[in-house]
Amino acid sequence: MTGEPAVAVGKITRAHGVRGEVAVLVLSEVQERFEPGVELSAEGRGSLAIETTRRDRGRLLVKFRGVEDRDAAQRLQGVYLTVPRSASPELPEGSYWPYELEGCEVRTEAGRELGTIVDVIHTQANDVWATRATGTDGAEVLIPALRDVVVSVDVRARLVVVRDVPGLTAEEE
Repeated sequence: MTGEPAVAVGKITRAHGVRGEVAVLVLSEVQERFEPGVELSAEGRGSLAIETTRRDRGRLLVKFRGVEDRDAAQRLQGVYLTVPRSASPELPEGSYWPYELEGCEVRTEAGRELGTIVDVIHTQANDVWATRATGTDGAEVLIPALRDVVVSVDVRARLVVVRDVPGLTAEEE
């Protein structure tokens, strides 16, 4: 694919069986990403074309064209599958792709800097944004991505404003 920045949509976790299938941890909510015929970039290995997919006990099993046996499948273990950022569909207002948030500065309404978003953690209840302070201590603050906490997000300006929440964002007395 192109030299455009990429977005991870899956990670190959292990080989499955002896005919070249792999188990894939899906990192995308776009179901069409794993349909037969779709080509995905495989970090450092060019592109892989999906031959077949099937669900098995809550996981996705994928067979890529040209991966014919267990040995070839095992060589793909740990490889991230990506697409160009431009292939990401538009999200509804108030929703953001993790790559849009990573690198954004986080401040409280009072103007106190909490750090920069370094990771978006997906949980069953809600996403959590991990920030790392730019100061000497490199402290981490976990921000729940909730309407009651997040005041505003401006991905163009790379700025997120959150409410001061005692025990979460408020400074220790």
